[in-house]
Amino acid sequence: MPSRARVSSRPRIGCAGWSIPAAHARLFGAGDSVLARYATRFDAVEVNSSFYRSHRRATYARWAASVPAAFRFSLKLPKAITHEQRLQGSGALLDRFADEVGGLGRKLGGVLVQLPPGLAFDARVASTFFAMLRRRFAVPLACEPRHASWFGAAADRLWMRHDIARVAADPAPAPGADEVAGAGAWRYWRWHGAPRMYYSAYDDDALRALAAQVRAAVAAGKPRARPWIIFDNTAHGHAVADAARLQEMLGGGRGD
Repeated sequence: MPSRARVSSRPRIGCAGWSIPAAHARLFGAGDSVLARYATRFDAVEVNSSFYRSHRRATYARWAASVPAAFRFSLKLPKAITHEQRLQGSGALLDRFADEVGGLGRKLGGVLVQLPPGLAFDARVASTFFAMLRRRFAVPLACEPRHASWFGAAADRLWMRHDIARVAADPAPAPGADEVAGAGAWRYWRWHGAPRMYYSAYDDDALRALAAQVRAAVAAGKPRARPWIIFDNTAHGHAVADAARLQEMLGGGRGD
């Protein structure tokens, strides 16, 4: 089982992937790879490619070796588990995924479970799955449900039982989905771009509102709760600029 990552209350800010658009190259320092350059500015990244295909354990180990000791990776659970198996009969797939991402060692910050929009809440299926997931991972876990049935009391009990954070998503797929909830060490925001998902940039008013949410979560949270804010509006390269701007608003900077 991958070991539990060290937790701090200082927000981690990053992007879904470590691509660096030419227009924003000035925000980063020098490095031997794009990931190494990305890590001169941000201390967290969400790996979305793990959703689409598996990576060798050695690949994860190479990524871990290319970033500073304090850097952390969030890994998106494969769609074969969430979208094809729909959380059922996935023990062998979870074993494979856990073995692969173990290559990150202590730099595995946590695992993200994004559910398909059409997957309704089923208490038996969900409880069985998250118990299986928790047995394999001691690191923080977060879930981004996108069906309205996941935003009720029964799902809230599930998060508490298995120590799962519920993602705060923008745009929100259901009322309340833009608020962090659940349990565990994570407070996890995923901002996908609005009004056009994956394409739109955020203006300063939106980012200031997000910064206020993060500060409030830190103030109200457990002493070891750690906010993560991931920008997924990568299609036109806005994620990097938005993440850097939020970093400035929250008092962070390059290499912080």
